[in-house]
Amino acid sequence: MKKKAVLAGKYAVSLVLILAVFLPLLVTVVSSLKMPGSLDNQSPLWLSPSQMTLNNYRKVFQEKYLVRAVVNTVKIVVVSIVFNVMLGSLTAYCLERFEFRFKKIIYVLFYLAMMVPTNIVEIARFQVIRGLGLYNTIGAPIIIYIAANLMQLYIYRQFIGGIPVSLDESAMLDGCGYFRIFGQIIFPLLTPATATLVIIKTVSIVNDMYIPYLYMPKNQNKTLTTFLMRYAGAQQNSWPLLAAGIIVVALPTVILYIFFQKHIIEGIAAGAVKE
Repeated sequence: MKKKAVLAGKYAVSLVLILAVFLPLLVTVVSSLKMPGSLDNQSPLWLSPSQMTLNNYRKVFQEKYLVRAVVNTVKIVVVSIVFNVMLGSLTAYCLERFEFRFKKIIYVLFYLAMMVPTNIVEIARFQVIRGLGLYNTIGAPIIIYIAANLMQLYIYRQFIGGIPVSLDESAMLDGCGYFRIFGQIIFPLLTPATATLVIIKTVSIVNDMYIPYLYMPKNQNKTLTTFLMRYAGAQQNSWPLLAAGIIVVALPTVILYIFFQKHIIEGIAAGAVKE
């Protein structure tokens, strides 16, 4: 009897958590299919077939800055992730495999940079971006996403630490140099780490609004999140239209996570275990 009560309690807690996560999403989806003005006298979860419409989504896709926002977001994501993978994997390999002076100090500096809140250094970072001539260009967020977030270093270090050093030594006996060892032996073994990094970074960059809003205020430089903010300002009195815009912007990251969540879990679990 006691086991059944405990099991029932677990199910109840799980149900509450599921509702807390999915209820707002369900309300947004249902609202996006309603006619403008119908939310004033109806429950947000009630949707009758006679009042269901796709015009809200049609109007979102007719927005002139939506395509530009998609293109800008894709450019920022692709370039940022390519450099994150290249620089992160090489830096982690050097730190994990080689011994040199001040190595521990470099470790501390890297991880200290990860712990410092960005708002503390925001003024200095803004001045650096302006000094480089990147303000109001897509180069500004790309530089920030490459340099400011060092999560890739932590992920790759965990994986490289689990790869036996004997692989490097065997390759060196066969005449391989360090770059060939890394490119042909080490990096292919980092595929789970790379997949994990790509997925997490993509979701993080696509969902970020603060950096694009601060460093790219021009309409031509809108990303999906800043496009949604501008669209929300224009649709303050029409919740169905705003809900449709939210769904359109959120859909790519939701689909990405649904299809690749297995790789995220496997990558994090694999990186946490060392031989």
